[in-house]
Amino acid sequence: MLADKDRIFTNLYGLHDWGLEGAKKRGCWLDTKTFIDKGRDWLVNEIKASGLRGRGGAGFPTGLKWSFMPKEVKDRPHYLVVNADESEPGTCKDRDIMRFDPHRLVEGALVSSFALGAHTCYIYIRGEFYHEASAIQRAIDEAYAAGFLGPRVLDSGYGLELGLHISAGRYICVEETALLNALEGKRATPRAKPPFPQVSGLFGMPTVVHNVQTVAAIPWIVLNGAEAFAATGTPDSAGTILVQLRTPAGDGIAEVPLGTPLGDIVALGGKLPAGRTVKALLVGGPSGGLLPPDLLDTPYAFEPLRAAGAHIGSGSVVVADDRACIVDLARLLTRFCAGEACGKTIPCRIGTRRLVEIADRIVDGRPRPTDPALLEDLSADIVESALCDHERLATLPLSSGMRYFRSELDEHILNSACPAGVCHPIAVAAGAIP
Repeated sequence: MLADKDRIFTNLYGLHDWGLEGAKKRGCWLDTKTFIDKGRDWLVNEIKASGLRGRGGAGFPTGLKWSFMPKEVKDRPHYLVVNADESEPGTCKDRDIMRFDPHRLVEGALVSSFALGAHTCYIYIRGEFYHEASAIQRAIDEAYAAGFLGPRVLDSGYGLELGLHISAGRYICVEETALLNALEGKRATPRAKPPFPQVSGLFGMPTVVHNVQTVAAIPWIVLNGAEAFAATGTPDSAGTILVQLRTPAGDGIAEVPLGTPLGDIVALGGKLPAGRTVKALLVGGPSGGLLPPDLLDTPYAFEPLRAAGAHIGSGSVVVADDRACIVDLARLLTRFCAGEACGKTIPCRIGTRRLVEIADRIVDGRPRPTDPALLEDLSADIVESALCDHERLATLPLSSGMRYFRSELDEHILNSACPAGVCHPIAVAAGAIP
């Protein structure tokens, strides 16, 4: 599916040395000084030409995001913040980059910081990731010792201080402004935008927040060229991406070209157990969309998934087989999203809990005929008044479930019971969703 020369993450499974010497053998830190010598404008234009889009879920063009930063630093320092707070249940792709390829992340942080005019970078990681934090800290220490970090990077006129910030961790910190508040020692709640972080971010200064995978891809792009990256994927979704796959047949992480059909990704997990068939795909994490098997031909790319009612999100694809109750699965996912809401706005704090209460009624055999309309109206109200993406996406499991599996919802309401006789939320790989 993907030629070895096009792979960015060459130690994804931890088969090789992840220290400095091993990283150099796999292409890290080869021409870092050359990239710096070419200047900020060259780097920004190269990333723009590559078509790289943020791998944190939103898919915003990375080079365009960089261009929003002020051209001159002056008396307002610039910051780069790397979001390593991977909090999605069932998703470990960023975690494996940090464990097995930390130098690719550290080099990406250096190159990105230089392009942004930032002299300070923070990697924000959850405290539960003890081994990952240890690996990143060792990589940072090795980079300082080798002259890749510090006041004079590789004897150039540029300096970068890179620090690891270990946080208590909150699911809401996948939202960039909530993460910035947490990094400042405040409550992790989203900020109203505008102003955007590129204008007023960390400590009120220009800031760019990137996902781990986005930053780690930067060195490969500038080393191999924008055209080489853009040659993989689709015109609107360039390059490769990591997918966390969980199926009843097997689990794992794979690097695939964007635009790969969902069916081909599911096939990487192997054949389903005898007698079992695919009933639904959960694409994008707990706040992702539930898609039916007749959409297995949908390209795994930003716009096609959005059109289908899902999103790339955390980069996970979970397969539910024919034993699953979609209504109960949607309730489970909505309950998780409601529990992880920060509570800053009433529609999110109260509205998501009302969604769970309605779903509880339906699953427990106490439905009301007006419940489907109430779910639709309440979901629309939450989305329209949303402050952040968590609020908008928290309604997606139920809304996509009603879009593609409405007959199952109607049967719950008509018979006050699950069509299968017993609600079973997930018949998938063990541990896919806690």
